[in-house]
Amino acid sequence: MKVFIVSDMEGVAGIVKWQQVDGGKEKRSYHEGRELYTEEINAAVRGAKAAGAKEIVVMDCHGAGEEWTFNSLVPDKLDPDCEYVVQNDWTEYTELLEQGCDAALFVAMHAKAGTPDGVLSHTVSGQAWRDLQFNGVSVGETGINAALCGQWGCPVVLVTGDEAVCKEATGLLGEGLTTVAVKKGLGRFSARQLTPLKARELIEDGAKRSLKDLSTVKPYDPGRPAEIRVEFTTPDRLVEYRNRRGTEQVDDLTLVSKADDWWTAWSQFYF
Repeated sequence: MKVFIVSDMEGVAGIVKWQQVDGGKEKRSYHEGRELYTEEINAAVRGAKAAGAKEIVVMDCHGAGEEWTFNSLVPDKLDPDCEYVVQNDWTEYTELLEQGCDAALFVAMHAKAGTPDGVLSHTVSGQAWRDLQFNGVSVGETGINAALCGQWGCPVVLVTGDEAVCKEATGLLGEGLTTVAVKKGLGRFSARQLTPLKARELIEDGAKRSLKDLSTVKPYDPGRPAEIRVEFTTPDRLVEYRNRRGTEQVDDLTLVSKADDWWTAWSQFYF
């Protein structure tokens, strides 16, 4: 069994502040966050191994800035039975999916922009993106990563993070999804949390359980043809995207990308 672990950082138990997820050599809180992050991923790796996975690839999807973007893991503390990817652009790495991957586990996810009880909630860019829709359905980064996996027929069977993202993911992917909530948001920058050791215990168990029956969640397809609609926070934040092929500006804040399938629509808009 091949398993793809897609991870972000804001959904880790113990993380509630931007300082913990913004990269920098002298930022002690960020490097403490990296340790917590890596150990939650290791918990998912252990669960996948216990479920029979023979190939496990981890992809860090956290944009921490500069050399830390998609590179926030602590490599020498990763479980040796996985491999990991450092990509240059988000959603760039597709090789494992193209080769055929049995299931994806999403670790440390956060809720979409505008979620009141979502810890560090945002979508792609907290300063620029107000709302993202796939064929009229509002989604966050969990939806983007699920659509990426679904493009090649890979189901997402586990999502971990705060209660808000677990609810969001279940609404999008269905009741068959296994979720592990490691904290409950009390606002955007506060939460009641499990201890890291307890969170890892539950993530490991959740990963193992989720891989027992891969038929419980269907691969996510936003629909065909596909329309991606992005509403920006201000007109100036739209500018960098508006001249990309296949995109149409529909008002001062909104761009639309249309294509026969989601991956084509996403690629012509995002890359």
